[in-house]
Amino acid sequence: MHLIAAAQMVSTADKAHNLDVATRLVRQAASLGAHLVGLPENFSWMGPEPERPSAAEALDGPTLSRMAELARGTRTTLLAGSILEDGAPGGRLYNTSVLFGPDGARLAVYRKMHLFDVDVGDGATYQESAAVAPGTEVVAADTAVGRLGMSVCYDLRFPELYRRLSKDGATLLAVPAAFTMMTGKDHWEVLLRARAIENQAYVLAPAQGGRHSAQRLTYGHAMVVDPWGLVTARASEGEGLALAPVDPELQARIRRNLPCLAHRRLE
Repeated sequence: MHLIAAAQMVSTADKAHNLDVATRLVRQAASLGAHLVGLPENFSWMGPEPERPSAAEALDGPTLSRMAELARGTRTTLLAGSILEDGAPGGRLYNTSVLFGPDGARLAVYRKMHLFDVDVGDGATYQESAAVAPGTEVVAADTAVGRLGMSVCYDLRFPELYRRLSKDGATLLAVPAAFTMMTGKDHWEVLLRARAIENQAYVLAPAQGGRHSAQRLTYGHAMVVDPWGLVTARASEGEGLALAPVDPELQARIRRNLPCLAHRRLE
């Protein structure tokens, strides 16, 4: 049995401060016995939209190099929720999630596939695709905790992605996010629990939660959900951690007694 932790942050445009908070939370989770720690979407920077390009980095840039060293130093598997990665076609960026092993090696890179172009009624219109290009690859990687399927935030609304991940053997689904307050209060937990139930998988959902600027407020409620769809840990207000165990025997029993994954008729 392994302990996993979903971190909750309130990132701003101050990248140095954000990275200090992320480092502290990962070290805290490791000190509590977590084998896998997840950081939220945009953990290193959440600033004004026009400044996005200046916040972007390469995969071997300072932010992810620091996260690799943090994983190695704490001996944890570390999900660097997402950063803005430069180098996408047309001068755009990628919203990129990176998984590091406990030796600091890069295990997987996932670029957010579904982009948040919506008007949710909170006074702001979101047009992620104006600056961000969509990824094209479904990504899963083996870890000591299980096979981890990767996604980011808005991907949560597209169950076919998680079906592909479960078909690829994922037993744990990662959903680092920065859900808006308007959508989060009604949809966040419902969707996380649905993805867990449908795929009989654990869900690790690190989150942004709080006031990032005058224009940006996120819902938070970082959580861990078990394969029966029960929320086993939830973060409180502001910065914090949601820690819960992953029990392979429980998951195997659920999949054996209710073998819905084996009953699928459509691919």
